[in-house]
Amino acid sequence: MDRRLPRPSELRELLRPAPFEWDGVERRLNRAATIADLRELARRRAPRAVFDYTDGAAGEGELSLRRARETYQRLEFRPSVLRDVSVVDTGTRILGKPSPLPFALAPTGFTRLMHTEGERAVVAVAEQVGIPYALSTLGTVTIEEMAAAGPNARKWFQLYLWRDRAPATELIARAAAAGYDTLILTVDTPVAGARLRDVRNGLTIPPRLTLRTFLDGALHPRWWFDLLSTEPLTFANLASTDGTVAELIDRVFDPTLTTADIEWLRAEWPGLLMVKGVQSADDARRVVDAGANAVLLSNHGGRQLERAPVPLEMLPSVVEAVGDRAEILIDTGIMNGADIVAALALGADAALVGRAYLYGLMAGGRRGVDRAVRILADEVARTMRLLGVTGVEQLGPGHVALRP
Repeated sequence: MDRRLPRPSELRELLRPAPFEWDGVERRLNRAATIADLRELARRRAPRAVFDYTDGAAGEGELSLRRARETYQRLEFRPSVLRDVSVVDTGTRILGKPSPLPFALAPTGFTRLMHTEGERAVVAVAEQVGIPYALSTLGTVTIEEMAAAGPNARKWFQLYLWRDRAPATELIARAAAAGYDTLILTVDTPVAGARLRDVRNGLTIPPRLTLRTFLDGALHPRWWFDLLSTEPLTFANLASTDGTVAELIDRVFDPTLTTADIEWLRAEWPGLLMVKGVQSADDARRVVDAGANAVLLSNHGGRQLERAPVPLEMLPSVVEAVGDRAEILIDTGIMNGADIVAALALGADAALVGRAYLYGLMAGGRRGVDRAVRILADEVARTMRLLGVTGVEQLGPGHVALRP
């Protein structure tokens, strides 16, 4: 091959620098191509106890979460080629209403601990994109504050029942008055799971300055400045919040919960009712018989029972049991838009994501949540195109298999 010196015009093209982004947060987020990238940013930006609260699960080996993620990794897609996929519609209907994406943003506690914008940032993104977002009973803004932050968002409220039913009655009345259309009853927390990272980190609300947290805080001064210079961090919808999450659950939540309580809620709540924490086909039948409009297959993100069933593995049996009578949603272990597509192909009506957007929140507040949602949305659309489908309704069991 003959060699020559490059022309100056050729060098100019090669040496032209990329535009520099002066906003440090934007620069970091733009480099995040996956949820795993956002997770790494979150790990560096937040104190260890805060990151571990989001990232961790129950038990020494955190087996329930690890197995859920491993199950998604074992999936093999079965694409069909020579299809016109120039236009792909990722929209679907979730609990009777259109959604441009087949997933919603899950309820999470301690949310302002991740970033002081907290639930306000998340609902603002949900409103902008047009997908549902659920506020947790253990949320760090009130029902009314979240409604004000996202007046046109589709808002759901996640409820824990505790021994005294009066507070629950008040909360659901407030949620109905504030325009929330779906109530999510969580049923997998008769006691707190063994969240050992939180125990070892001494995580409390409000955070307590131990020597360990003080030293960690020295490495994350911006996080502590934001915490101390904004409104106090509390469980905004509860009267008593001191102590760890586990202490609060064991002190307040009702371990006597039965299907009779679902029937009671069905009579009290005027909107749609979803039951979260279903982990078998038999339980799915029971909650639908009791009046639930939807079941959420969930092991609480692996944060309750160690060695719990993997929701994705339960999905086909639950679809067979109640798929003609109720919508079926799924969470736990979802870290990629391809995970969402796989769950839809196996029969889920939609997915809920929690950790994925919390990593974004820790990494960059509202902009980080927006980045997480856009990453997932792009991955959903790309996976559908590569599978040869142009609409969510075309996905089916023939598109995915579980490798041994």
